Amino acid sequence: MIRRLARQCLWLLMPMLLSGSVIAQVPPHQPGTICFTPQFWCWMTHPMYPGQQCFCMTPYGPVQGITG
Repeated sequence: MIRRLARQCLWLLMPMLLSGSVIAQVPPHQPGTICFTPQFWCWMTHPMYPGQQCFCMTPYGPVQGITG
């Protein structure tokens, strides 16, 4: 019974585990003040409308994202 339940949970979580996307905790924020990239997020220096293209600066250069 427990093994069957564990297997079912694993099958439900499998797409999320294999998707390659990172799920991070995001602090409470006003819409448009965070830029979400495929691997991480950063605070926006100036708020924008949600869904617009934005960039997070890294030591290797800017990484494109979407405001949220």
